[in-house]
Amino acid sequence: MRMCLTGDLGGYYTASIGQDRDQFGVKGDFVTSPEISQIFGELVGLWFIAEWISQGQPKQGVQLIEVGPGRGTLMDDMLRTIKRFPAMRDSIESVFMVEASPELREKQKKLLCGSDTASEDCEAGFRSAEKYSGKPVIWAESLKSIPIESNKVPFIVAHEFFDALPIHCFQSVLAPASPPRTTSISRPPSTHVNPPPTCEWREMMVSPTPPAEAAPNHAEAKPAGTAASAAEFQLILSSKPTRHSRYLPESSPRYRHLKQPPGSVVEICPDASLYAADFATRIGGSDEVKKPQPCGAALILDYGTSDTVPINSLRGIRHHTHVSPFSAPGLVDLSADVDFTAIAEAATLASDGVEVHGPVPQADFLELMGIRQRAEMLIKAAGTDESTADRIRRSWRRLVDRGPSGMGKVYKALAILPENDGRRRPVGFGGDVSSS
Repeated sequence: MRMCLTGDLGGYYTASIGQDRDQFGVKGDFVTSPEISQIFGELVGLWFIAEWISQGQPKQGVQLIEVGPGRGTLMDDMLRTIKRFPAMRDSIESVFMVEASPELREKQKKLLCGSDTASEDCEAGFRSAEKYSGKPVIWAESLKSIPIESNKVPFIVAHEFFDALPIHCFQSVLAPASPPRTTSISRPPSTHVNPPPTCEWREMMVSPTPPAEAAPNHAEAKPAGTAASAAEFQLILSSKPTRHSRYLPESSPRYRHLKQPPGSVVEICPDASLYAADFATRIGGSDEVKKPQPCGAALILDYGTSDTVPINSLRGIRHHTHVSPFSAPGLVDLSADVDFTAIAEAATLASDGVEVHGPVPQADFLELMGIRQRAEMLIKAAGTDESTADRIRRSWRRLVDRGPSGMGKVYKALAILPENDGRRRPVGFGGDVSSS
């Protein structure tokens, strides 16, 4: 999954695919919320403004960090919104864009800074100045390139980022019976009831499909509703335990409780836990990173489960159609459901200085943030331009659609905040703006 998406050779996001190829938008493979409506990015920007106010309006050291920024549309809308709040705008020290794709980094720079704006190398990667307020924008290939500093106020946004992180899939099976031990001492027959059979985890592995068996959409690899396409690879069950199967499914009681009976399946994303722990450390500190006071916030918006462990969720998308995730490696977008509970668990374990709110459905979050009222303002500004007004209506309603597969239900929002003993809920999660 990592090789197919971000590998140096032929990666979906990182390969040099030419100017005529775009993963995002109507002409690409999928459309994201910021591309659907400017309101989405505006409300995310407002959420961070509300957090900045609630945390005492720090006057300096604020960092805006986006991981997986796509074409930069979300950050562009956020910066345009923040510009209207001069006090917060002036508190921003730097904007960080964590992006693995050289091609997408160039697209983001053109949008945020302008194609003619000069750039220069820096320790994390390269930097330029954004077009709204002249704040430095720094591009980094990984989050590790951005130092964790105790005196900074990190505001982190991750939109449709966690769903693209590599997953491991495991299935519980009956463990092989141990051979009986020989003994020379005669023992009477046991009257104890035999214990239940022991199970162990085995990893689902990706294997080339044998030529004789190659056919569109093997049962293991065909998510519901996928289009027919020949799959070069298939999932098979490992014949013995692997180093991942020995550790990952035993790392949390949520997984251990599913070990019995045989046949249970779990998907685990260790990278998601690492990122969540990094976010939490930047906000709340840790044993290694001492912060005078927890500060900052992280907002995660993605699709996934809130009360169950994901299973069988690996999917491929190409030209807005579900396809086998094992067909056309490097040309198909791969994603899997986000385990929000695992993210919350990793964050709170990494730092005693944070607490987690959510996840809540995207519809609830956006409606509490005022999506309806903002849409009405834009419709009013459109005046007699009925086509623009109709586009605005359709766009915002799509973002809050609560139907079975609607974005308002499938997508969710989760926030990581400084620990405050439950005295304050953030806006969008049942709280109001407050000034500490």
